[in-house]
Amino acid sequence: MSNPTLDNETGCAWREPFALQVLGDSMEPEFPDKCVVIIEQAEGCSHGMYVFAEVEGVRWFRQYQMDEQGREWLIALNRRYPEIDLRGREWKVMGIIIQRNIRRRVKHYRYEAEPRAC
Repeated sequence: MSNPTLDNETGCAWREPFALQVLGDSMEPEFPDKCVVIIEQAEGCSHGMYVFAEVEGVRWFRQYQMDEQGREWLIALNRRYPEIDLRGREWKVMGIIIQRNIRRRVKHYRYEAEPRAC
C-alpha cells in the first residue's frame, strides 16, 4: 500500500488518516450524503467495522460482516443497495472509518475487536 513517490522522508506519511466525502445514500442513515468520514489506513478489519475497501479494482465504503461459517460480505446500510459477497473475489481493506462529521457534529467510531487480516 506504500507509495514511494508520496512517502515523506520518514517513510510513514502513507499511514496518516485521511478524509473523504460520502457521495450518495448507500450508507444512510448513519452516513448521509455529503458527510465527511475520517479513514485510518489498515490492512485488516473485524465484523461490524465500517471499511473503505477495494473489490476487484472498485472502491467501496461499506460495513464488513462475517458469519459463523467464515463467509464475508460488504453491506450497504441502505437496504436498496445489494450486498457484496466477497467469496471468490480479490479484495482488500484500505482503511477503517474512525470518525464521521455532519455539519460540524462529530461522531467517533471505536470498535470492540482489533482489526485482523481480512
